[in-house]
Amino acid sequence: MNLDDQEFTAYQVTEQAGGERASYHGTLTQKKVADLPAGDVLVRVAYSSLNYKDALSATGNKGVTRQYPHTPGIDAAGVVAESDSQLFSAGDEVIVIGYDLGMNTAGGFAQFIRVPASWVVKRPAGLSLNESMIVGTAGFTAALCIEKLLLNGLDPAQGPVLVTGASGGVGSFAVALLAQLGFEVTAMTGSESAHDFLRELGASQIIGREDYSQPSPKPMNKELWAGAVDAVGGDILFNVVKSLKYGGSVACCGLVASPQFQATVFPFILRGVNLLGVDSVNLPLAHKSQLWNKLAGNWKPKGLAQLETRIGFAELDSALRTVLSGESTGRLVLALGKD
Repeated sequence: MNLDDQEFTAYQVTEQAGGERASYHGTLTQKKVADLPAGDVLVRVAYSSLNYKDALSATGNKGVTRQYPHTPGIDAAGVVAESDSQLFSAGDEVIVIGYDLGMNTAGGFAQFIRVPASWVVKRPAGLSLNESMIVGTAGFTAALCIEKLLLNGLDPAQGPVLVTGASGGVGSFAVALLAQLGFEVTAMTGSESAHDFLRELGASQIIGREDYSQPSPKPMNKELWAGAVDAVGGDILFNVVKSLKYGGSVACCGLVASPQFQATVFPFILRGVNLLGVDSVNLPLAHKSQLWNKLAGNWKPKGLAQLETRIGFAELDSALRTVLSGESTGRLVLALGKD
């Protein structure tokens, strides 16, 4: 059955005034499936989730989204409605994160998406559609950071692991997963109200970001951390690098504080530390599938539901502002239907 005339609700961001004075506004609009871009797989979206990149897209960041009007949402989980690919059939439950979804391709803040089959992963048996979006890009990125740290030799016996931006999407998932894997976790956050939440996730120590958020003239600091997950960048990242134990690694995946930091080579050549870059957007699909299976198995945090705050379209505007300001806690999941 051809669904091109099917109407659905989407959150659409429009650009007004143009140029440097442009402003951006999100509204709910009715679209038809025929309005969606070309692709192999049409998905009826049940859940999406909110990420920092979505907040950038919704506020006109041209480094994320070039042309408006646009529907953000770099995550989506739902049920295949139509498929031109032999890999998928109508009724399959699937997950789509990364690639160009929600950036320059209409994204998951809508009841339908249409995407290439090469972006789509079948939902692993151990995760519901809802749970897959509690993970979402943020949780998936956190897991990818931890996987990379483990591949570089991180072990619980080496000492505490630091997580920056710990109350946010990436950070909170990293705290929960590291604790489940047996690590002693120190959570860095600027939100005092998130302390109890982070302890419930498994953080054994919570520190503020004040001592790490300013540039320091010291080439190195006291050795404190066996490893770290950094979701914020900026001076915090380099102060973490300077505080790693000998041979330690930090996995870098974010820029909420800044995309830049002032660095020297001293920690790298005198302590042999490692700065590990992490990207989940263009990760090959085979690796994505492998990690999703881990997240549906023994890497699935026991307290996964604790991370979720469920919202609907009515709360989306305010939730995006909260994410952009760095004040969100845990994972914000947008419900668009039922799984």
